[in-house]
Amino acid sequence: MPHFEIHAADVEAAKGFYAGLFGWQFSAMPGGEEVNYHLVEGRDIGMSKGVTGGLMTRMGPVPAPGSPVRGGTMTFNVADCDASYAWALANGGAEALPPTDYPGIGRCAYVEDGQGNIVGMITPLSEDK
Repeated sequence: MPHFEIHAADVEAAKGFYAGLFGWQFSAMPGGEEVNYHLVEGRDIGMSKGVTGGLMTRMGPVPAPGSPVRGGTMTFNVADCDASYAWALANGGAEALPPTDYPGIGRCAYVEDGQGNIVGMITPLSEDK
């Protein structure tokens, strides 16, 4: 899993929690201002470490404690974000976020999988760009 996201009603409180728990640091992601998106940097997590993470404002109410699966979102590398997105929509998936370019990161999209989950896909920028 190359990328994960944690959704929080109070991003600043969540940053403090994860900084204390895991020693993570956070930096605001350019282009992610609308959802207060912050990239995670830690001992085993970061742009140069194979696994990246993000912390962002939750898009809806906080799930009730004890409710089923209250996890975050996983995002996986794909060769062509647009083609994978189109395949998902043609095969039972639904739009969650259409393919979007993120400066310095790549092209990313999210779909609902028909089972109540949201999964992300990203075509990272190539090394030569």
